[in-house]
Amino acid sequence: MSHAASDAPLMLSVSGARGIVGKTMTPVVAATFAAAFGSHIRTLVAGRRPKLVVARDGRFGGESLARAVQGSLASVGCDVVDIGVAMTPTVGLMIRALGADGGMAVTASHNPIEWNGLKCLDGDGLAPPKPVAEAIIARFKAADIAFAQPLELGSITTDASAAQRHVDRVIEVLGGAGGAAARIRAKKLHVVLDSVNASGCAGGRMMLDALGCGVTHIYGEMTGIFGHTPEPTAENLGDLAAKVRAEHGRAACGFAQDPDADRLAIVDENGRYIGEEYTLVLAAQRMLELRGPFALAANLSTSRMIDDIAAKFPGAVVHRTAVGEANVVGALKPAKGLLGGEGNGGVIVPEVCWVRDSLSAMALVLDLLASRGEPLSKIVDAMPRYAIVKTKLDLASIGGLAAVAPALAKLKAAFAGEKMNDSDGVRIDFADGWVHLRASNTEPIARIIAEAPTAARAQELIAMCAKAAGL
Repeated sequence: MSHAASDAPLMLSVSGARGIVGKTMTPVVAATFAAAFGSHIRTLVAGRRPKLVVARDGRFGGESLARAVQGSLASVGCDVVDIGVAMTPTVGLMIRALGADGGMAVTASHNPIEWNGLKCLDGDGLAPPKPVAEAIIARFKAADIAFAQPLELGSITTDASAAQRHVDRVIEVLGGAGGAAARIRAKKLHVVLDSVNASGCAGGRMMLDALGCGVTHIYGEMTGIFGHTPEPTAENLGDLAAKVRAEHGRAACGFAQDPDADRLAIVDENGRYIGEEYTLVLAAQRMLELRGPFALAANLSTSRMIDDIAAKFPGAVVHRTAVGEANVVGALKPAKGLLGGEGNGGVIVPEVCWVRDSLSAMALVLDLLASRGEPLSKIVDAMPRYAIVKTKLDLASIGGLAAVAPALAKLKAAFAGEKMNDSDGVRIDFADGWVHLRASNTEPIARIIAEAPTAARAQELIAMCAKAAGL
């Protein structure tokens, strides 16, 4: 979804900062935000310089922002390890691998090319919780920056090992060389991979090569100029679907990464886009098979399929959270959960990193295929089937962000007798489906998502929600 600069202010949220390049996201903005983040980290680390990992998602022009971020972090007394173009989950993994105090990814995730942004990660390699994010934003707005004295300035070094470390860790978590990797290699699966010319190009290919897969790689050159609209939804993955079909049955599936490679969308062996919601469900199915029942976490906008899968493993429990990776992690951590994520193709395997990770998702889905010995289409068709419909409303057209709170209040009043969760917007559960209305953290839009046994019923729930909310 593209926006003119006039209706796309700098977006500040738990997801970090995003804006239009050259308008609301400039090297000056990036440097100031990074300095606010670095100043915050300095308050947590006494008596030494913090170490921070920095990467970018590869989108064209991102280098100017990454350099601004690195220089700014060094200027407030942080030592910077530059890992270059890297997937956001790789940044999370490297923070843990290097014993760093946090990190920053220059990324606008799935947003179109005119956007860029900054994502903060803490010492666990995860997005900071809301109170910390708000403290960093407050520092940024007040330009409350603690510049270092000349002899306390930080250093900037580079580390080229990140992608290989990431691949090695995924394989290790899934049983090492004799585990999932051996099962997948034995099947000699062929995969079509769409890396949208961004950060997943190297790591995605490296992962599939390590699993012994044949690869047809489209949009696999890291030019940073996206070969198609980058959000990995059905309408943007026509080339991937066509390429899978062109393999005439040779390809087991098609995988699509978004620019920072934290999300994975899947196309089955017939070139059918199976939907972002299935990535988490397929990964959860395999992890539950491998490890037995455990705690999972998923956000309020994620399909009921995850609950259905968990129900097949008595003792497994699904914790529902507000939308946002930090919130899912906030539920996984105390529960010692082994997998969580969001219905946008984001899978979190904490033993790899606390960030949604397309590489972990690929490996789990391929291991599911290898262990079953049946086509992906058959596995998907055997799963509980719902229709999920996702709609967007441009906030400018409904009176801006200020219109959201009254809309939510109206919605709650209209359905006061139903099962409701208002931890993030309002989600209402009915016997045959659910609907969720919330403001986006990353774009100037409101989202209404509904799920029901049929698309018609899901559309009906969306219409009913919009009407009740006065939208």
